[in-house]
Amino acid sequence: MSSRPIVTLDGVTKSFGSFKALHETSFSIGEGEFVTLLGPSGCGKTTTLRLIGGFELPTTGKIGIAGQDVTHNPPYRRPVNTVFQDYALFPHMTVAENVAYGLTVRGSTVARSDIPRQVGEVLEMVGLSHMGGKRPGALSGGQKQRVAMARALIRKPRVLLLDEPLSALDVKLREVMQVELKRLHRELGITFLMVTHDQTEALALSNRIVVMEAGRIRQIGTPNDLYDRPATPYVADFIGATNLIEARYEGREAGFEVITLPGGAKLRRKASGNGFHPGSEVLIGIRPEHLSPAVGDNLVQGRVVDTLFHGDSIRLEFLPDGATQPAFAQLARGSSLSADALMPGQPIRFAVAPEDVMLFPKVAA
Repeated sequence: MSSRPIVTLDGVTKSFGSFKALHETSFSIGEGEFVTLLGPSGCGKTTTLRLIGGFELPTTGKIGIAGQDVTHNPPYRRPVNTVFQDYALFPHMTVAENVAYGLTVRGSTVARSDIPRQVGEVLEMVGLSHMGGKRPGALSGGQKQRVAMARALIRKPRVLLLDEPLSALDVKLREVMQVELKRLHRELGITFLMVTHDQTEALALSNRIVVMEAGRIRQIGTPNDLYDRPATPYVADFIGATNLIEARYEGREAGFEVITLPGGAKLRRKASGNGFHPGSEVLIGIRPEHLSPAVGDNLVQGRVVDTLFHGDSIRLEFLPDGATQPAFAQLARGSSLSADALMPGQPIRFAVAPEDVMLFPKVAA
């Protein structure tokens, strides 16, 4: 994967009347990367994708693709193609005709005699070489998604834009298509930019993830960076599940930072240059899978609220001592805890490793 930028946004904003959908935004995407814009509905991710694709024009700022300023260029004058959320297939055309359509519109330089060959190649690439004569109404959701991919890829874009391409599929088919997307990205070597609100999908597919909230970028990083080192409580809570518990920062002791939980228990975490002063109100973050039933001196204690059976695991809800909001632990099925110990109201305690305790400033509501 090249580090040379293929897409750049420089101070880009977008307003719709008095509503600012995207605040000043700057970032770049390296050639050959798979980057995902991730966030809840209304965070600005789809607006960003549409700005890059040319379906919206920025209010301020510049957009560059492949070294050219394309800020005011229409979509057909940008080296990108888009796979839309609803696939946007023409129902009256066959699969082959849908795929070929991109070679017949303005800007195409492909000879008509060469179109059937190219259509055959791209349909084989997506595993639909035997479906060229069918119409979209006869296809499954996964097959429609592959046709949309083929139609976008046949024009050989420098950047492929994916607008929640798997959202209409059921859970099992989504997992299959995630594998297919990753394979196509690896084999084609072109840049993929995807929009999704599904953090599991983003973690599985992306080289880097851009986490967005309320029209702003909150953090950009690799899946490992965002999961292990989230910059804010918002990112920690959005990327995977995280227990956020109000606490008090006490200071450093023997190479560790000491935090007091609401019920008075002390937690240690690996020391870092965080700038907190003793007595500061903070939030600690602990992933549910990092809590394990055990005895020791780095404990979170509370009482069981409820349990949920998840097949290969048990999600245990408990209320930490002194806290007002419940927390969760993800326990392997066959955990050492007895059925009686999991009953609502029972006291429970979990050990957490010092390196698995995250620390954030407490932000006023």
